[in-house]
This record gives sequence, C-alpha cells and structure tokens, in this order.
Amino acid sequence: MISEQQSELASLYAVGALTTEEAAQFERELAADAELRAYVRGLQRTTDLLAISSATGNPPAQLKGKVLAKIDALESAKKARPSPVLAALAGLHFEDGAAQQGWKALPIPGAYIKLLSLERERGYAVLMGKLDPGTRYPAHVNAGPEDIFILTGDLVVGDRKMRAGDFHHADGGSQHAENYSVDGCTLLAVLTTDDPLVAFAMA
Repeated sequence: MISEQQSELASLYAVGALTTEEAAQFERELAADAELRAYVRGLQRTTDLLAISSATGNPPAQLKGKVLAKIDALESAKKARPSPVLAALAGLHFEDGAAQQGWKALPIPGAYIKLLSLERERGYAVLMGKLDPGTRYPAHVNAGPEDIFILTGDLVVGDRKMRAGDFHHADGGSQHAENYSVDGCTLLAVLTTDDPLVAFAMA
C-alpha cells in the first residue's frame, strides 16, 4: 500500500520537483516497489498529457472537415490522372535529412521531435528527436519499451555518455534519470503508439 509520504514524493518526482539527491533516493525506492512504480507511471502519463494539451491548444472546429475534404480531392485527382512515377513509388516514403518541416517543439525548452512513420496495427512509431546544446530532459518512467539510436552529437543517460552510432534500449516501466546533451544531438527513437511523445507528435 502506498503511504501518504510516498504519494507526495511520487507527485513531486513526476513533475521533476525533487532535488537530485531526493530523486536518486526515491528511484532506489521505486526499484524495489512495483506498486509504487505503477503509481508513478500513471502520474507521469497524466503530467505528460497535461503538458501536451496545454502546449497545443484546440484547432478550429471546421478544420478537420476542410482537411478531410482536401485529402478526398487529392485522392480523386490521383485516380483520375494516374502517374507512372507515382505508381512506381506507391508505398514508399522519403524524408530529406536537411528538411526543417515537421519538427515540433516539446514543452521542454530546447527539445524537439518529428514523426517519421506510424504503424498502428503493429503498435509502434518511429520518431526523430533533437536536443539543443545544454538541454536537460526530466527524469521519467518509460511508458513502454523504447529504442534510441544516436545520429549526431551526444546524449548523457545516467552515467553513460552516448555519441553518434551508439544505441540504447529501455524496457517499459523502467526509470530514466534526467538525460541531457552537452553539445546537442539528433536521435532516432522507436516507441510504442501509446507513448505520450507519439500522441504529441501526432497532435
């Protein structure tokens, strides 16, 4: 059973309000208590969703209809005038590495993500992440399993400094202490579709 003190510490931990020493002590307690880990995970998901909803705002009510109408019009035009080139590329998608479109700023200053692909039926998404030099990403419990491959720069995870070409896997429910980048970095991340970062990238 989670005590009142544990509940208070869990709430402070979820929003990154504990000191480094307090967070480290609480993480030791988390490692030994599955019920407390599940409680913290729920708090962090709620915190992430609140941050996402406050950062994005609601689109105009008529926007969805306009977007769907535009998609229908484009699809009709494609069917009416089939292109041999488009037919050859059907099912293929390319992302220009120099393209600046598609990046979304996270509620954390200096942190950005871009959705590259989404496989709803298989339950995963591929994102690119970017941290400016000196950016610190708060401690958190991973909503699901995640795989990270560093493309450029550096990322410090716990006591490990990762560089371009390094790979990191985290199990669902595992804890990450505060991550940070000294010189900035870009990375490739494979996350489950129920991850709050995927929901944010799709919003």
